Amino acid sequence: MRRAPGRAGSPVRLTIRGATIRLVPIAVAVVAALVRLPPAWVERWYSEGVYLAVQARLTPLSNLVPWALFDPLLAAAAIGLVAAWARALRRAPRGRRWTALPGIGLSTLSAAAWAYLAFLAIWGLNYERVPLADKLRFDPASVTRGAQRALALTAAAQLDALYPARRTASWPVFGRVPVPLARAFGEVQRELGMPETAVPGIPKATLLEPYFDRAAIDGLTDPYLLEVLLDDRLLPFERPFVLAHEWAHLAGYADESEANFLGWLTCLRSNRGDQYSGWLFLFSQTLVGLPPADQQAAIRQLTPGPRADLEAVRARILSGLSPRVQQAAWGLYDRYLKANRVPGGVANYEAVIRLILGTRFGPAWQPELRGANAATTRRR
Repeated sequence: MRRAPGRAGSPVRLTIRGATIRLVPIAVAVVAALVRLPPAWVERWYSEGVYLAVQARLTPLSNLVPWALFDPLLAAAAIGLVAAWARALRRAPRGRRWTALPGIGLSTLSAAAWAYLAFLAIWGLNYERVPLADKLRFDPASVTRGAQRALALTAAAQLDALYPARRTASWPVFGRVPVPLARAFGEVQRELGMPETAVPGIPKATLLEPYFDRAAIDGLTDPYLLEVLLDDRLLPFERPFVLAHEWAHLAGYADESEANFLGWLTCLRSNRGDQYSGWLFLFSQTLVGLPPADQQAAIRQLTPGPRADLEAVRARILSGLSPRVQQAAWGLYDRYLKANRVPGGVANYEAVIRLILGTRFGPAWQPELRGANAATTRRR
């Protein structure tokens, strides 16, 4: 069909309009990434308000499906992106396919911007909330090498005392919320002054499991559908802590050290098998940064049972590990954390020891809060 003379310029106008439409979400995403919101505002209106309301609806829905919804979501996104690229190349003039490349690049950036904005709205703004240390009675002067050595010995003693219960424990299974651990999770959230408690997600296996094994990833919280994915090769006694850690993310604690802190406390509030899982995790963490002599002294305190479990965890990790994949995956995650204002990056995982050592605890490892948070907790 011949184009009418008076409309010769319309394709250009449409191209400009299309580019403008694609640039808007990119510009909004850049602003959202660069502008820091007041943490107190994020804490009150988002983390303890909008986010918990969304989580209370999304996680129960995802719990209705026993398999990971994140798998088809990723597949649909990848297929949709490739289909869009192919369509753009087909529409370009034959012999001049390269003319489609700017549009493909702009469309891809626009799609990534929409994905990033959805991530922020559904879960990602939790990175900007008030740090947990600011709500706890936290004293940096208590974080010493001697205190870390003492914590390692405490963890070793707990493991030895709890090992008999570990042999008869009922561990979490995929597709079901373990009731004792879920009750403990709610208790810990109330101790920390949360106005509402997050809904636990059922542990789900994922098609990403081969990648998890090669990258040494134990679990993942889906930030779009708010579901929990675990590596199905986790040893049974590892599952309570890893699951509780991911539940902490569901509660809006994006910071990895804070999620470790909540995961450990959740295990301590649960049955003796779950307590064993929490202390097993913490024992490994307490060794990081200690001189070799102190590490060996702590390990010598362990009886053969817990020591064999630590070796089994190490063997599991090494059996599927690909150093190249691990380096690439954790390097990418390190940049991701730093981009989301976590200065320590992946080293933030180990900062849980600093958080525990600096926090003042009451009986039964109940963390003490400061100021108005403490008054709110007492009223509950």
